[in-house]
Amino acid sequence: MKKLTEMAIKKAKPEAKAYKMADGGGMYLLVQPTGSKWWRLKYRIGGKEKMLSIGVYPDVTLSEARDRREQARKLLANGGDPSAIKKAAKQTIQKSLQATSNSFASLAAELHKVKSPMWTAGHAKQWMGNLEKYALPIIGDRPIAEIEPMELVGIMRTVEKSGTFETRDRLLQSINAVFKYAIATGRAKYNPAEIRMALADRPKVEHFACIAPAELPEFLRAVTAYQNMDKVSPIAIAALRLLMLTTTRTSEVRFSKWADFDLDAGCWVIPEEQTGRKGKMGKRNPHAVPLCTQAVKILRDLYPVTGQGEYVFPNRNSAGRVISENTVLKIIETIGYKGRMTGHGFRSLARSILGDMGHRWEVLEAMLSHALVNQTAAAYVRTTYFEERRGIMQQWADYLDKVEAGAKVILLRA
Repeated sequence: MKKLTEMAIKKAKPEAKAYKMADGGGMYLLVQPTGSKWWRLKYRIGGKEKMLSIGVYPDVTLSEARDRREQARKLLANGGDPSAIKKAAKQTIQKSLQATSNSFASLAAELHKVKSPMWTAGHAKQWMGNLEKYALPIIGDRPIAEIEPMELVGIMRTVEKSGTFETRDRLLQSINAVFKYAIATGRAKYNPAEIRMALADRPKVEHFACIAPAELPEFLRAVTAYQNMDKVSPIAIAALRLLMLTTTRTSEVRFSKWADFDLDAGCWVIPEEQTGRKGKMGKRNPHAVPLCTQAVKILRDLYPVTGQGEYVFPNRNSAGRVISENTVLKIIETIGYKGRMTGHGFRSLARSILGDMGHRWEVLEAMLSHALVNQTAAAYVRTTYFEERRGIMQQWADYLDKVEAGAKVILLRA
């Protein structure tokens, strides 16, 4: 039998029907009417004739096809079936690819891609970050349908040992969501993340330390005495004063920018994207803060010091950064209130005292930029009570001045 040559193969033209060009040893080239050329190997095993596809020309050259033919003949000589072996190898690859596409990591990434456009950037980053840190190293490569509850319990208990129970609960919510997504898309039949009963209870929340209203006069006088000392940073003391007068969060004061203030209008608008902003279910809104006359004066006095930069309270030792989160706390500790008062404590103190004055709870919640817990009530609230809050904040500032001066203040109902 005359064997094939590269020249003969290249010159082979398609015809109305497929035809074979033999090369010997059961191998031939099948020329299709479409012009495609397929390598085939015919062989017999167990008395039955079978056919093995070797590849497509010119992707598989003549010499490569002959090498594959010889490999197949060796398998036959050793009792193997080339077609069966090829089929088994293909199934193994398919299973491997399927396992990869249905792995916990791939489904987590898929869900993250679907949901992240509806999340804040911070939440999207935290959601995937927790999975990458705690879950993916352990179950990331596992097929979603093979993961067992005890594996997840083990992950959660590892997080519990670090004492970060809030992270543990957020992580479990994320894992739970991945399994629910897998079930919804037909990649899993049950959710092994229903393991709450096997986890330790969260420790009781310790509220931020806060002095009693009766301690306020002495505390304020201690702040003024500290402010009058030599070498006291005007940036640090201004941050503490503004925190007291606005009942905002420490992070909101730290990251405030001069562009956010309209001192003539007595208004500070904290942007929704600013570091430290809070929001229910990952949703944030800008928060307008009315500024009392005392707060405006503090900011005007500070402007010659930091007004040439972007941030109101810049870090004097690191360009482009703001004061440390411990700056205000350090002042409080220095004047003798370590463990008894925090920057956040001013929010609680103002809420209590202003509540005793009879101001409406919903207005005070708006003052603190709290989301309404009652969703039905929240749906009907279309105001931030800004002008009403302006009067309250001025009353709060005047109250602080009076108690520091030693005046006996009678809390009048609003």
